[in-house]
Amino acid sequence: MRERHGSRDRFSVVALLLCALLAASPAAAQEFTTSLVDIHQGSWLSDRARGLGNGGYELQNGSWVSFNQWYRTSWVDMHVDLLTQITEDTGILWGFGTGEEGEKYRIEPSLKLGFLTQVHPSANSILSFSFTTVIGGNLSEKSCEADYGDPGTYNVNCRLAAGLLAPEETLKYLVNAKPETQRLWLNYRVTF
Repeated sequence: MRERHGSRDRFSVVALLLCALLAASPAAAQEFTTSLVDIHQGSWLSDRARGLGNGGYELQNGSWVSFNQWYRTSWVDMHVDLLTQITEDTGILWGFGTGEEGEKYRIEPSLKLGFLTQVHPSANSILSFSFTTVIGGNLSEKSCEADYGDPGTYNVNCRLAAGLLAPEETLKYLVNAKPETQRLWLNYRVTF
């Protein structure tokens, strides 16, 4: 099986560019300022993981198994976004997500890297452009081992184990989702 290095390669290129930018002007490096842009908990992936906890099924002995217990977490993915100003009109956007984990799912930690630049077409207007990329942060659902009695024990999708699908077929429906990985933003502002 071939190992995939796409995220690592992309991270290496961005990190190399950032280092080159910082090394280009050692005197300016002392003047960089970093500001907090945003801090929040949760994302659409956190909401999706929580949604997987809706429902349940009844075992052969009549007892109820709720999905909620598998998709709860004591820590919701926290995101911190920062801006390091390089020049008056240019900065590096960066940040991270802590990730989160429940019994049957995991959201990986993430790293955000990007840049922001702006120009002043006139004295009372600003045209700004930013680009960010996110590395990591994927949501993946874990499987269960289910005992079907005479047919045997199978690795299955926990939520579909009591359904009509063959046990091995349920694995195709495990949730694997990626966060928004790239964002391009263009803004034009005029003040009167």
